[in-house]
Amino acid sequence: MISGATTATSSSRNRLIAWAINHRNVALETLLSLLRNWITSLMTWLVFGIALALPVFLYLLLANVATLSGNFDGTPRVSVYLHQSLSEEDIQRFLAIVSKHPGTESIKYISPEQALADFQSRSGFGDVLSSLDRNPLPGLVELIPSHMDTARLRVQVGELEQQPQVDMVVVDMIWVERLFAFVAFGQRVVIALTLVLALGVLLVVGNTIRLAIENRRVEIEVVKLVGGTDSFVRRPFLYLGFWYGFGGALVSWCLVQFCLVFLSGPVELIAQSYRDDYALFGLSGTETIVLFALGSILGICGAALTVSKHLHTLDKGGT
Repeated sequence: MISGATTATSSSRNRLIAWAINHRNVALETLLSLLRNWITSLMTWLVFGIALALPVFLYLLLANVATLSGNFDGTPRVSVYLHQSLSEEDIQRFLAIVSKHPGTESIKYISPEQALADFQSRSGFGDVLSSLDRNPLPGLVELIPSHMDTARLRVQVGELEQQPQVDMVVVDMIWVERLFAFVAFGQRVVIALTLVLALGVLLVVGNTIRLAIENRRVEIEVVKLVGGTDSFVRRPFLYLGFWYGFGGALVSWCLVQFCLVFLSGPVELIAQSYRDDYALFGLSGTETIVLFALGSILGICGAALTVSKHLHTLDKGGT
């Protein structure tokens, strides 16, 4: 019996394995090509790294300034002084009302006894205060708002002052407004600088990839003529952009760490005059991962835009 010709088939698993092997090989080949021309690659990585390091360093500067302010965590603390004649039931009722307010993030109640004990330990007048007939200090509620809106904070303070249990509400609105303005300004500077430098990074990576495409233009045309897909042609350049972005992020991290070490001595000497336990801190583990992810994504995006443009030109028969 004569059998006909057979057609080779490939399972989905085999195709997936072949796809993964191809990606691994392309990734290694592009990395090795960068390392072989390490001087040129290092210059691109330095440009990329400096562009990323500037907004990162400014972000860390704002974070360290916020830490230097002591217990301040980015929002004002509203001090609510209660009437001394309040019963424990009235105090608990007031705390329940305040804690359920949508503008309240957290509250801390300091009883008159706790306030007196703390004042005695800090002031050095323990003997004098012990001789008093009664405790002159009222109960205090430290309130932390859940927002950074001074208009809403004014309304919230007015509502607190209307409560019958409240004797006085203290919050420095002018200082708070200035602080909010400074924080908002710093955040916007970081965002604007990041966007501008991200655009610069895209241009740098795009120009570098463009040169790589020109050097392999004949090879790309041959691959297209024999039926190579756009994704096959695009793949090595995307990995090239990935390695540029990842290497740039590594350079950025090293530059930030170097600056922190270089500045830590004089900065901590000045800061410790305000706080004994202050020390400069750098990027956390999560922030470091975000930095590397951002660098890699920028590199891939820059490469993708450039390769797509050149492939479109080749398809149209352009030069």
